[in-house]
Amino acid sequence: MPHDPAPSRGEQTIADMRAEIDEIDGELVRLIQRRSEISHAIGAARASEGGTRIVYSREMKILDRFAVLGPAGTELGMLLLSLGRGQLGRR
Repeated sequence: MPHDPAPSRGEQTIADMRAEIDEIDGELVRLIQRRSEISHAIGAARASEGGTRIVYSREMKILDRFAVLGPAGTELGMLLLSLGRGQLGRR
C-alpha cells in the first residue's frame, strides 16, 4: 500500500497546516462578528430614517457573491445574513 513520503523542508507539516487553519478560523470569527455589528448598525440607521431594515435586493447581491463557492457558499451567505439581521430575521 503506497504512503505519502515525508514532507521536505519546504513543505508544511499537518500540524503546521492545522495551525494555519486555526489562525484563519480565528480571523473569520472576528470578521464575521464585525460584519454583524455593521449590519445591525445599518439596520438601525435605516429604521430610524423610516426605511425597511432589510433590503432584499442587497441580500440577493450578497448571496450571488457567495454562490461562487457552490451550494454551501449560498448557505454560508444565508447564515451571514441571518447573523446580521439579529432577532428581526428569525421567525
